[in-house]
Amino acid sequence: MNIGFGNAVKVSRILAVVNPGSSPVRKLKEDAKSERKLIDVTEGRRTRAILILDSGHLVLSSVQPETLHHRLLMMEHELRNPDYALAKVEPK
Repeated sequence: MNIGFGNAVKVSRILAVVNPGSSPVRKLKEDAKSERKLIDVTEGRRTRAILILDSGHLVLSSVQPETLHHRLLMMEHELRNPDYALAKVEPK
């Protein structure tokens, strides 16, 4: 899944997509940084979402959590309805 600036994360590794504003999430971010498990792909922009991976890594993204959620829903919809995905690609 594209998480911004040409970076991608394997969907099956994502446990959660969270807003970085809460105090517990900020604590998770600090812990991940000290454990060298923090991956920043924001390209210097403001962190808008944090992806929590099954490996314990946290990925900082500048893409809104709602946008990432929408991308996940669309991917799931296309997996469940392959005819829909083909219809988008093939001209009629």
